[in-house]
Amino acid sequence: MKAITLRDFGGPEMMQFADVDTPTPGDSQILIETHATSVNRPDVIQRQGNYPPPPGDSEILGLEVAGTVAALGGGSSRFAVGDRVVALVGGGGYAEYTLANEGHTMAIPDSVSFEQAACICETYITAWLNLFRLGGVQGKSSVLIHGGGGGVATAAIQLCKALSPETTVFVTASSGKLDRVRAQGADHVIDYRDQDFADEIRALTDKRGVDVILDHIGADYLERNMKSLALAGTLMLIGVMGGIKAELNLATMMVKRQRIIGSVLRSRPAPEKADIVAEFENTVMPLFADGTIAPEIGARFPLKDAAEAHTLMERGGHFGKIILEVRD
Repeated sequence: MKAITLRDFGGPEMMQFADVDTPTPGDSQILIETHATSVNRPDVIQRQGNYPPPPGDSEILGLEVAGTVAALGGGSSRFAVGDRVVALVGGGGYAEYTLANEGHTMAIPDSVSFEQAACICETYITAWLNLFRLGGVQGKSSVLIHGGGGGVATAAIQLCKALSPETTVFVTASSGKLDRVRAQGADHVIDYRDQDFADEIRALTDKRGVDVILDHIGADYLERNMKSLALAGTLMLIGVMGGIKAELNLATMMVKRQRIIGSVLRSRPAPEKADIVAEFENTVMPLFADGTIAPEIGARFPLKDAAEAHTLMERGGHFGKIILEVRD
């Protein structure tokens, strides 16, 4: 089969479209004939040599796939060959065939295309897990989402509006994306290049702050994030693009009863991921089926041009998800 492999760690130029062996499903696995996959920030970090796959997972890039079941491993009985499915995978998505744990796989609703389905697992599950299951967003709460225009941010906005419509959503974004972020449903959009988001949150909330922050920046934003949190607020940290070390005023954190929760989806044990996927399938997948939410696709590339897709991701000019088309 054809897949994207790496000559070495480094820039997009290290990616190549090559022939590799087609994998064989083991116990509780299924083999998916991939129709579409997507580019996520962890793919870029892995390509650079800083985010290896969990033990036993493919070293091929790609954390989510949509396609049809091609073969079943021992003990796999939920799906049949030919079924349309989408899966969260630890690696292997940038290929014509991908192995998936049956417990990490969901049926694709008839109304959802393969391209749309390829946007769901890594971003929507991440947003849902961290805002709702861990962050406790509900009712008249308030949320600050960083990185408006990115895949996780657009998913998070949609999920807040669909699952907790009374929640007030604040989003940071660059100046060229402000109007599109508002169109996604954000209540307040802050231009992080021209405005200090902590000052803006303080003003917009009458000094109260927000209940939950979803952040992928890390160190560079830590001080301002903590200033932006309300009493008993929670910072959900899902990335460290802005560094891994920063000073923290522990006294203020204790007095305000704030929480910081670090969260990564990929490295969780398989049974735990299966539990998360099952709850997501019951809670969120019906919203895709009835059209309440729909993934925002910003760009499409054939699989062989994955290096161009990574270049676009690193440049940061896209809005929504970047899709790799594997089959028509």
